[in-house]
Amino acid sequence: MAFFETDRPDWERDGADWPNRAASRFVESAGLRWHVQEFGPADAPVLLLLHGTGAATHSWRDLAPRLAQDFRVVAPDLPGHGFTDPLPAARLSLPGMAYAVASLLCTLGVVPALAAGHSAGAAVLARMCIDGSIDPRRLIAFNGALKPFPGPAAFLFPTMARVLFLNPVTPKFFAWTADRRAVQRLIDGTGSRLDAAGLDLYKRLFAKSGHVAGALGMMANWDLEALDRDLPRLRQHTVLVVGGEDKAILPETGFAVRDRLPDARVELMRGLGHLAHEEAPERVAELVLREARLAGVLATESAEP
Repeated sequence: MAFFETDRPDWERDGADWPNRAASRFVESAGLRWHVQEFGPADAPVLLLLHGTGAATHSWRDLAPRLAQDFRVVAPDLPGHGFTDPLPAARLSLPGMAYAVASLLCTLGVVPALAAGHSAGAAVLARMCIDGSIDPRRLIAFNGALKPFPGPAAFLFPTMARVLFLNPVTPKFFAWTADRRAVQRLIDGTGSRLDAAGLDLYKRLFAKSGHVAGALGMMANWDLEALDRDLPRLRQHTVLVVGGEDKAILPETGFAVRDRLPDARVELMRGLGHLAHEEAPERVAELVLREARLAGVLATESAEP
């Protein structure tokens, strides 16, 4: 479709000072050119990180380097986001996204021991686990978007996103209006508080109509009803990390999801919003390391003599 030819982030221009640029490379897989960041020793257990809708690898800018001391961290830009090519319309769905990420992992030759995703990224990982394309020892969902919106919103929000997505003018309009104050309002609306550098990175992405089109396309084709029906088949131990101040996905949603999973628990992070991993990367890193030890992926720390 024509709107996929809109202004996309350019690596040489927009990525010149991208966070952790030295960890970046581009990989051809599933018919797409992917932007992937990799950290840590090649022989360490693999931790796969998937960002949420509207974000990119910058979302892990402070978390990934902390975890790289113990893991080989693999973090791609999802299709249509950041510097990764968009999926064709026929493949732009939750199963299509999950299949594309699984293909990327095959190309990279990595098998995740742990998988962690934020918001919609957690939904992609859950779909991959249910479909059998990955089998991590722990699945960690940071404010995971694992349930449909409640009530009429379950129909209205995807429908509105689809209408906006099909209008080629919409991404350009959003990009034109993505000034600092608009981005600040958007982030504040999630219950999170980011510093000036974090806000600038989102502003940089939202100013690109191609990135906006990728985010809208993801929302427009998201079928969380099917995922919700399949959640009881998610056999991996799942840790639902819930920001106590999250206004995008209300904290009680995490507890509702827990009750539908065969092996899950909630970790409440008080005082943090939807972007908890960006607000408090040190707290989130400690949680991930603890889960890795509990799962036997990392050795348990020896007691002090």
